[in-house]
Order: sequence, then C-alpha cells, then structure tokens
Amino acid sequence: MALHSSFDTIQTDDLLALAERKRSDGYRFVQMLCVNTEQGIDALYSFMKGDRLENYTICGIDADVETVPSITGFYLAAFPFENEAHDLFGLRIADIAIDFAGNFYKVAVDKPMTVISPAQKAAREKAAKIAAAKAAKAARGADADLEAKLAGMDPEKAAKVRAAMEAKAAREKAAAESAKHDELERKLAGMDPEKAAKVRAAMEAKAARDAAAKKGGE
Repeated sequence: MALHSSFDTIQTDDLLALAERKRSDGYRFVQMLCVNTEQGIDALYSFMKGDRLENYTICGIDADVETVPSITGFYLAAFPFENEAHDLFGLRIADIAIDFAGNFYKVAVDKPMTVISPAQKAAREKAAKIAAAKAAKAARGADADLEAKLAGMDPEKAAKVRAAMEAKAAREKAAAESAKHDELERKLAGMDPEKAAKVRAAMEAKAARDAAAKKGGE
C-alpha cells in the first residue's frame, strides 16, 4: 500500500476545528513538530488514516505574543508533544490535558531550540545590514529625483510640496511609534508579570540614560 502525503498551511484559529474534524473522520494523531524559523515558530501537526498522511502547519508563531490551543481535548496522545513544544521552543499552549507546567524537560537553557549559534546570529545581522543598505540607497535615489523635480517648480509651489511632505512624514513617524508601542504592550501583556516588570524597568533605565546623554551633549 503506497503512502499518500499532503501538506497544507492553516491559521492558529483553525486548529481546533481541524482536530475535531480529523477525529470525527477517523484519523489518528501522529505527531506535532516545531521548527524555529526567521519568522517565528512553525508548528506542524500530522494525522493519518489508512494510506493518507496529512500534515498541517501553523507558520511564524510569535511565542511572546501568541497562544496556541491544545488539541488534547480531541487527541490525548498530543500531550507529550505539546509539553515538549512549550519546554524546548517556548510555545505557549492553552489547556493541555496533562500539563507539566514547564517541567516536562529539565534543561539548562531556557527554550534551547530557539537559541541560535554565533555564526547564525552573524549571518542574520549581515543580511539585515545588506537589506538596510539597499533600502537606504533606494531612498537616496528617490530623494535625488524629488529634489530635481522641486528645483524645477515654482518656488512657492515647491515650498508647499515640501511642507506637505514634512507633515506626512511626521504623521507616519507618529503612527509607527504608536504601532511599536502597542506591539510592545501586547508582548508585555503576554509575559510572566515578573519578567514584564523587569523588561519595563530596563526600558525605563535606558530611556533615562538616553535622556541624560542627550542633555549632556547640548
């Protein structure tokens, strides 16, 4: 009997409905695997029936923000896989039927499967610098083209265009800062309260140092 495999991508909100459907259709749970990626954690769930092996992946989970529901309500056999995902990857999973509360594995490093090597870190930083340099070069080219256009305009009209651009840039900057603040608050809300308090304290200390350094340079 030949094995037929399929691979699909799902959203976190689709997981419980999928597990319920597979259970009703007579599929057995095979495994849950996690992979640490540049976009976050990919969680792959596998179900099998006869010669059908179906795999479903939730891609790019942000473990600091997102919580994944447990499928142990439909497949109790998933509990060791979900505890492993929590202990090794830091994946937050809600309502595991048999929850070891972080004690399934005894590990020396918190979330060991998300730790990257110095070489991986250097490669990521290099890629980020290259991308930033390309973006900066493209921006300089666009600025040069705009300046050439403004230089050919009536001075009064050019001044109005510059003022409108500056106002738009200020709005975009404010919106970006607000979005960044909201995202940080969501992450802090999902953290352990003690850890969140430490992060806030570190941020406040950094802000105070930056303000002191700016004042000293004036």
